[in-house]
Amino acid sequence: MTKITVGILLFPGFQLLDVAGPRDAFSEAEALSRRVHQYSIMTIGSTRGSITSSSGMTVVPDRTIFDPCPEFDTVLVPGGVGIFDAMQDISLCDWVAARSRTCRRLAAICNGAFLLGAAGLLNGRTATTHWIDATNLARRFPQAIIEPDRIYVKDKSIYTTAGVTAGIDLSLALIEEDYGRGLALDVAKYLVVYLRRAGGQSQFSPLLDAQGTANSEVERIQHYLQENLRQQHTLDSIAKKAHMSARNLSRLFARDCGISPMAFLNDARIDAARRFLEETDFSMKEIATKCGFDSQTGLRRAFQRRLQLTPLEYKQRFRSMQPEKRKTSTASPKIK
Repeated sequence: MTKITVGILLFPGFQLLDVAGPRDAFSEAEALSRRVHQYSIMTIGSTRGSITSSSGMTVVPDRTIFDPCPEFDTVLVPGGVGIFDAMQDISLCDWVAARSRTCRRLAAICNGAFLLGAAGLLNGRTATTHWIDATNLARRFPQAIIEPDRIYVKDKSIYTTAGVTAGIDLSLALIEEDYGRGLALDVAKYLVVYLRRAGGQSQFSPLLDAQGTANSEVERIQHYLQENLRQQHTLDSIAKKAHMSARNLSRLFARDCGISPMAFLNDARIDAARRFLEETDFSMKEIATKCGFDSQTGLRRAFQRRLQLTPLEYKQRFRSMQPEKRKTSTASPKIK
């Protein structure tokens, strides 16, 4: 196969790992397959001279967007704290848009998706980004379809990923596309990462980002639910507690936080279970009871549906090294 040319964009404040991770993955693919020039990689700066990353390290790019460049097969756009300044750079946006018309695939890592949006490349496309930026991305580019729980998304020739280390996940997927699963798996083993990570971004992000306005009726109901997770609530019972109709309760939740009362309750139960799994040595049966699940099976189903992980898998990944001793209190861990 002809060598694959990869251009990696650099701009002030780029995330160093978004560049170094894919660069190393492609290099290992070449080393492990014992083929020369499997990937030809070039860094392209948005300005002349050395460019400082968000960590303070500087990189001197091979070329700039103002220089003649080869016709790239693949172009990678990293994320970083500098992305919001970069997306205001008209020359940079024009360069990215032009590459999208000539390269086989264009990928953004982490919040690099904002630059693709500024270049007009996300309209009508499905995309993802770091979970902390997903709402902002959807607001800035309403014609894009944002899936905040994905590790990476491919929509035709446009690829987007979750935060930082997801650039390695993307690189492995690209290597698999180019040279097959065997080589991609060998690279993953060498880098000591999964070829495909189980679960989405929800396993890392807080679920309860839909909070009611301070001192509002919705906030009071949310606090009540968080403090009484063990009870077997229904929409009607919650509405009765709030002294309003179920229809009005649903309307208030939809208006103030964008989800239904029962969806909020489900997320609150999962978040509480996550804290127990991370911080205590309670059994699965005890955690299910404390968090209001009808059984261990119910707990397992909720985790698999929402996080694409079982409670045991979550515990093995995220449990603290020294969990707290067993507590006599039945109170749920405080929701953060």
